Amino acid sequence: MKTALIHDWLVSLGGAEKVLDAIFSIYPSPIYTLLKREGIFNECSFAQAEILTSFIQKLPFANRGHRNYLPLFPAAIQRFDLSGYDVLLSSSHAVAKGVEVKEGQLHICYCHTPMRYAWDLHDQYVRDLQGVKEWLAKRTLSYMRRWDVTHQVHHFIANSRYIAERIKRVYGREAEVIYPPVETELFEHQTNKEDFYLTMSRLVPYKRVDLIVEAFSRMPSKKLVVIGDGPEMEKIKKLAGKNVELLGFQPDHVLRQTLSRAKAFIFAAEEDFGIAPVEAQAAGTPVIAYGKGGALETVLDGETGIFFPQQTEAELIEAVNRFEQMEFDPLRSRLNADRFNEKRFKSEFKQFVEEKWEDFCENYHSSRR
Repeated sequence: MKTALIHDWLVSLGGAEKVLDAIFSIYPSPIYTLLKREGIFNECSFAQAEILTSFIQKLPFANRGHRNYLPLFPAAIQRFDLSGYDVLLSSSHAVAKGVEVKEGQLHICYCHTPMRYAWDLHDQYVRDLQGVKEWLAKRTLSYMRRWDVTHQVHHFIANSRYIAERIKRVYGREAEVIYPPVETELFEHQTNKEDFYLTMSRLVPYKRVDLIVEAFSRMPSKKLVVIGDGPEMEKIKKLAGKNVELLGFQPDHVLRQTLSRAKAFIFAAEEDFGIAPVEAQAAGTPVIAYGKGGALETVLDGETGIFFPQQTEAELIEAVNRFEQMEFDPLRSRLNADRFNEKRFKSEFKQFVEEKWEDFCENYHSSRR
């Protein structure tokens, strides 16, 4: 079984790249991706892999502004020649699942989400545009939606039940749920917590770090620590009160230490799965999360955390006050987090691929007799 891995792009190290890393450790294979930024993935198992990039890599300013070339992504991903492989394993939140599939090839897609900006967040992406820019954006996203449903995927794997439902709604397809790998063994659950709350995230709009910072700025007696960087950093700085400490980007060991010391982890995004709340629980830290998306599958309400029902400052403030009247067992949080460990992911993913390949071979050869 000769395999190839396809990933949207390799420009930052996030949850999707950690999934790719785990898949590569099971099936060491060439990786096909639109573009790659150097120096970010040195500690990943795929750092020494053969990585083949598309013509997007050579376009001006693609390293930082690759999304500006969105209309070219379908052509770029379909130009890869994958004819020499038996099984195509795509890790996709955008266009990786759109690769060309030849007769006799099996394509399995680990879908982090249907293309977010073309479907569910369409209105947010065009909201602030006007005139020609608005017209171009709407035309582009309309084209991307039409193209996105033409994929040649034999089997979908979803990273949560929440995403499986979206795959069903958008593509009309069933999906197996295999939760992504979380390196829970790297975290030590600490019982003695310090008097501060923590959030960590890329500072991008849908993560709603602005909401968290505004809410805590209205609670000056409660300290909030923010770890992360991104395009909203200047906005966050302006919103932050004296009780909000912005640490910017931090290496993993600092992140883990801070998570283990925090009173609670705050999570305000509607996330497809959400690795950060699981990491918090692995550190024995309870979670205060927006009650929608993948968090509903990873946080046990009243046992390892609590939810707030709407993305508003008032609801978050109420949840923090409610949290402070409750008690949580760090060991219970850790045991819950271990349900999502890397060993479990690798076992489930490998079993799924091997079973589908065996069935595919049997059916393919039977049809050719």
